[in-house]
This record gives sequence, structure tokens and C-alpha cells, in this order.
Amino acid sequence: MTTLLATRAVSPATASPVRILGIDPGSQRTGIGIIDVAPDGRTTHVHHSAIRLLGNDTFHLRLKQIFDDVRTLIEEHAPTEVAIESIFMARNADSALKLGQARGAAICAAVSMGLVLTEYAPSEVKKAVVGGGAADKTQVQHMIGVLLGLQGPLQADAADALAIAVTHANTRASLLGVGLARASWRRRR
Repeated sequence: MTTLLATRAVSPATASPVRILGIDPGSQRTGIGIIDVAPDGRTTHVHHSAIRLLGNDTFHLRLKQIFDDVRTLIEEHAPTEVAIESIFMARNADSALKLGQARGAAICAAVSMGLVLTEYAPSEVKKAVVGGGAADKTQVQHMIGVLLGLQGPLQADAADALAIAVTHANTRASLLGVGLARASWRRRR
């Protein structure tokens, strides 16, 4: 988990729900998942989708679409925090570079809107949601459906984005529960 911005802790008695935007970046599809977390810890599904990028003529236009669509979703749903999946080893260098650029476009969109952003490794997300860091996409899809009470099949990228948001909700609750204000959360690489 890497936190890019810091805020102060709020007393649970006076806290309002926290809206978390989870982003699963990709160069062909970028997953979006939005949840609300009540002060008592209850998590509620708000929105999920996948930004489909293959209709663009160039890769540069894909990056612009990620930036624009993430900003639009932030304006529409007003999240207070953002969680995004960090880079993992790709099969080849070209894929890794494109994924990094897609992440960068999403990060810039969120940070340009003044939001707190935290990064989570894929293995952290899988472990938090499924219980094991080597879980496959179908296990993540199933558990997110169960945890958020969603019916029917979930698109894989959207399910991953919801899983990232749920991981952030659980992590922030644990850290705030032991009295660590957001500004003191350690940075991990």
C-alpha cells in the first residue's frame, strides 16, 4: 500500500460514509468499482463498470479516455478516496509499459481532482478478498459478488476494481481502528 496524499482521522461518532473508488488499470479495459463504507463498517455497492478502450484509433487516445472517464466518474459519484492496483510483472516489457501508462492516466485524473490515493499490490487484494494471494479472477469475482450482495456475473475488470475498493476499506478500518491517522500510514514498495 502506498499513500500519495494524507488527511486527518475523523471520530467514528461524527463520521459520514466514506465513498471509495477502486481502479483496476488496463490498456484495453480499465475496471471501475465504487463502494460506500458506513461509520459502522458496513460496505455498500454504488457502481461498477469497465472503461472499454479498444475503440480508440491510437494508444494516446486510450490514455486520454482513461483520464477523461475517471474524472467524469469522480464528478458523478464524488468519491472521497481512491485505491488503485499497483504494477505487477507483465509477460513482456511492452505490456508493462502500457499498463504503467494506463495507471498514470488514472492516477493523474484522481490526483488532479484532489483525492487521496492509495496503491495495493494484486496479491494484497487477492489475499484480502479471497484469503490467498494466488487466487484467480473467477474466485475474486465470486467473493466480491458475495461480499457486496451482487447478483449475476461480474465483468472481471469491474470485479477487480471493486475488490481493490473493498481491500482499501478493510485496510483503512484496521489502521484507523488501532489509532493510526492517515498521515502516519507507512509507505511500502
